[in-house]
Amino acid sequence: MTMLEQRIQQQFFEGADLKYQSAEPLGRIVAAASQSLLHAITAGGKVLVCGSGFGAPLAQHFAAVLMGRFERERPPLAALALAADGALGAAVQALGAPGDVLVVLDAGGPHEAVLAASDAAAAGELTRIVLTDASGARWRGRLTDTDVLIPVPHDRPARLMELQLLALHSLCDALDLQLLGEQDT
Repeated sequence: MTMLEQRIQQQFFEGADLKYQSAEPLGRIVAAASQSLLHAITAGGKVLVCGSGFGAPLAQHFAAVLMGRFERERPPLAALALAADGALGAAVQALGAPGDVLVVLDAGGPHEAVLAASDAAAAGELTRIVLTDASGARWRGRLTDTDVLIPVPHDRPARLMELQLLALHSLCDALDLQLLGEQDT
């Protein structure tokens, strides 16, 4: 086996190990986040999603999966990815309503816009679900008891992105389960 092949295998092993180690500590937190999403959706609310750094394309993916489908057919859910620019706070003010949810994917890059979106969500009485790095330092003291902080236990960007995507897919699966019931096999 070449050194390159070993390095590539190590990437797979590291990613798999992180997912395995994160299952228990993040399981309860992601379940709480799914309850917040379910409550908003079943009450006629919507899900606004935004992100910084590579969180921006993850936000678009998550909103698209909610509006379309995850792994099975269901009616579209009210979701919208907000553009990753300085107007995020204004977008939340304009589009958000009490009872809606703002999902923030804090994944590097400029944080001012997502922090402004979060502040606007708090002022507008939206629940906030924040996926961030291991420390979650930027978010401590900014969130309330009704908000959900999902700190991914890694700071390396590639692993952070992988686990945030897995958490988003877990949220989609949990919503589908709660809205549609168990899938017949």
